[in-house]
Amino acid sequence: MANDPESVASPLLARVREAIVQAGGWIGLDTFMALALYEPGLGYYAGRARQFGHLPQDGSDFVTAPELTPLFGRTLARQVAQALQATGTDEIWEFGAGSGALALQVLDALAANGQPPARYTIVDVSGSLRQRQRETLAPHAGRVHWADALPDRMAGVVLGNEVLDAMPVQLLARVGGAWHERGVALDGAGRLAWADRPTTLRPPVEVPGEHDYLTEIHPQGEAFVRTLADRLGRGAAFLIDYGFPEAEYYHPQRAMGTLVCHRGHTSDANPLAEVGEKDITAHVNFTGVALAAQDAGLAVLGYTSQGRFLLNCGLVEEARDAGVRDNALMQKLVNEHEMGELFKVLALAPAASSTGWVPMGFMAGDRTHRL
Repeated sequence: MANDPESVASPLLARVREAIVQAGGWIGLDTFMALALYEPGLGYYAGRARQFGHLPQDGSDFVTAPELTPLFGRTLARQVAQALQATGTDEIWEFGAGSGALALQVLDALAANGQPPARYTIVDVSGSLRQRQRETLAPHAGRVHWADALPDRMAGVVLGNEVLDAMPVQLLARVGGAWHERGVALDGAGRLAWADRPTTLRPPVEVPGEHDYLTEIHPQGEAFVRTLADRLGRGAAFLIDYGFPEAEYYHPQRAMGTLVCHRGHTSDANPLAEVGEKDITAHVNFTGVALAAQDAGLAVLGYTSQGRFLLNCGLVEEARDAGVRDNALMQKLVNEHEMGELFKVLALAPAASSTGWVPMGFMAGDRTHRL
């Protein structure tokens, strides 16, 4: 399947075509995603001013939990406060902070309770989003800082809301019983097209059957948590995203994978069209993330659904003084047919910070045994 030929002249598409030619005529999906999403000045996250919001009319492409209602961040702040105290740290690190809405909600809530962190550091590759974050977080300007990369050593509570799903993935296709890596090439007219190459790569578990099967593997997401394990000397990390444990992710019936694109609050499955104009994501294999973290020295503190996590952290209590609108939107955060079940929360900590406490978000309904 080729992309819209009218887009061929775009600078980003020209950069993608150049990369394909330089690589000998084929690049993996992970390389394509990195260009489409993060190429400096051109990629979806590197060159656009707004992706987050409620409706297409506001210029947004999708809505995240903190954009939906401030109840999300205020409730998460309760967990953050407990984690800061339990680990003896006073700094928060957030990856991929988006519009800055989550940071604002957490900082406002902690300040209101007399527990402001000494420092709130945002790690974000998007220059356009960083400016928007500065504007949003102006009330906390003295505490908020930005970083392009992690320091060699760090301590504190790490937050990552919908970060792992935007990390480039590799695409594996079983066709006629043989495994291939599906990547991107150029067709005879110079347009982007899917192309398969035989590979020794495999999903982490065997997928029964001989039927054609498409799925993703996540080396970059797993590398991210290994890096986090190497740098985080003390503290805890809370990763919130949509995804499944391994047995569900690689279920024989999930034969079309999870890759999806978002634009204008609609979704499609063709990342080769409208390159740079839409988000490209894949669901998270939480088992793979947890195993990578454990192999690198982090302990799993808990794993559960977003709905259960927020209820454990006191969402209902936070909502008592909220208006009708926020109470209605709260249902989207916890209902099983909305974000409550599709989104999961995984908590990790270095060995020195993993004993003597249980994060409140996992006091009931912990699913670590299902990873």
